[in-house]
Amino acid sequence: MVTMLLASKTFAATKPNVVFILIDDYGWADVGVYGSKFYKTPNIDRMAAHGARFTDGYAACPVCSPTRASIMTGKYPARLQITDWLPGRGDKPDQKLAVPKIQQQLPLSEVTLAEALKANGYVTGHIGKWHLGGEGFEPQKQGFDVNIAGDHTGTPVSYFSPFEAAGKKGGAPRAMPGLEKSEPGEYLTDRLALEAEKFIEANKSKPFFLYLSHYGVHTPMRAKADLIAKYKSDGKVGTQTNAIYAAMIESMDDSVGRVLKKLEDLKLAENTLVIFTSDNGGLCVVEGANTPATINSPLREGKGYLYEGGIRTPWVVQWPGVIKAGTVLTNPVSSVDFYPTIMEATGTTMPKDNKVDGVSLVALLKSGTAPKRDALYWHYPHYSNQGGRPGGVIREGDLKLIEFYDDGRLELFDVRKDKGESRNLAEEQKPVVVRLQRKLDQWRRDLKVQMMEENPTYVANPQAANGNIMLHAKYADIQGTMVRYEPLPHKNTLGFWVRVEDTVSWDFTVTKPGKFTVEALQGCGTGHGGSEVEFRVGEQKVKLLVEDTGHFQNFKAKELGSIIIDKPGRYTLHVKPLTKAKAAVMDLRMVTLKLEK
Repeated sequence: MVTMLLASKTFAATKPNVVFILIDDYGWADVGVYGSKFYKTPNIDRMAAHGARFTDGYAACPVCSPTRASIMTGKYPARLQITDWLPGRGDKPDQKLAVPKIQQQLPLSEVTLAEALKANGYVTGHIGKWHLGGEGFEPQKQGFDVNIAGDHTGTPVSYFSPFEAAGKKGGAPRAMPGLEKSEPGEYLTDRLALEAEKFIEANKSKPFFLYLSHYGVHTPMRAKADLIAKYKSDGKVGTQTNAIYAAMIESMDDSVGRVLKKLEDLKLAENTLVIFTSDNGGLCVVEGANTPATINSPLREGKGYLYEGGIRTPWVVQWPGVIKAGTVLTNPVSSVDFYPTIMEATGTTMPKDNKVDGVSLVALLKSGTAPKRDALYWHYPHYSNQGGRPGGVIREGDLKLIEFYDDGRLELFDVRKDKGESRNLAEEQKPVVVRLQRKLDQWRRDLKVQMMEENPTYVANPQAANGNIMLHAKYADIQGTMVRYEPLPHKNTLGFWVRVEDTVSWDFTVTKPGKFTVEALQGCGTGHGGSEVEFRVGEQKVKLLVEDTGHFQNFKAKELGSIIIDKPGRYTLHVKPLTKAKAAVMDLRMVTLKLEK
């Protein structure tokens, strides 16, 4: 145990309790007070009305474990070398770069938030998802007096009782810790709320830290049938319509209400700091049954992506007598800030020689005094399960620069004016891009982050057994400013092709040479057809006259002509607009090179 400096005795009599509620995969736009009209969150909304809501609150990573590590330590995931969910995803042949080997657990040498508060006289309770290490690194080894349901896993063994998984090779079932006994039909989110109520009741006469880390609303999509029936989807694509996810949210919101009510009933609310947030953005792509879970609009993309939909999360803080009711704060803040904020709020002295990346937000919450901060940073050297690409991010003021590691592409956005990241300013503000990229690179050097290397197993878009080569939009390399890959299931396309200067390309691998028919799967909105587009391999060219298909996401396959590739090897297909007839060139979902028999 690391030696800690304790708060003074005069402060001890007024130590506030701390309740930290962390939701899994819960999107910024999934809360009523953040604009959702489909999901019902009266308790979270009420919490915001009584306290503060942050508009620009961020998770330190677009996936779960790294953000959780940042909350526990106040450090950037890159400093901890926990930059992906645990245990992480292995390299695949379609990745240009190989990912670094990451820490497989939060090191015991770190002074966690629970350890620091425990040394200051707090009773500490962990209820829910841990996902920061297994045996030897579980919550009890990281400063928590109580652990219910927390282990190495990232998903629950079941959302309904019994909360257990089948044993290996016929062995005894593996139950979630502390949930070995349960009522038939009991729902996990409800049970965790009950355990939270019990913890508060048992420790009402002592200062306590409750970390209620729900497994919901993570996949698998499971909810109570009566709640699912309440939500009627209109089936409109690109909107929040998932009834199962809505029901999961309602149960989660009910749990928040139960915790707040318990504090009020025990007359503890006036002396309790309550924090509500999520570990990353909402899941907006297909990943398992009944997904996508949500749509993060007006934010771009979602979980697994470095765009705002993947890292901007709901942040609501309630602290009666300290925070003015109905406060709205627009300051950019990060999950690394929770640690120093809670330390100051509780009068807990920072551990000696402990490098913390976050800043305390106490003055901001009390009086609106902004913390002194240079910028916010992200480092994600991984390919996400959701399709996100590896990269780094810096947000300085309202400007956000994304640097993608696999192709060096740079994107600059003013996320105050353009939270949907629809206009890339990189060409317009080149000096700003250069300055921010240097700053981001210096931060990486200062933290000695783990970088990626070339993937020796990488094969660029290999030829299939039937001789065809499929060039999907998600694997395209982009040269330009506005054209982009849009991963939402109803799109899954190269879109936003509003500049004739923007081009795309694919590297591909030929093992069986021959004559190939070039086929483009294109879409175009009513009245927008007529653009000319060139498809080139080496000196061989074919052209597409873009056809109006009634909608940019109505796709039609068009054969453009043939090219001959007479030797095995690696080649590049370039796609370049020659003219733009109307507002956009087209949407392009796929190009297929069909080997002629």
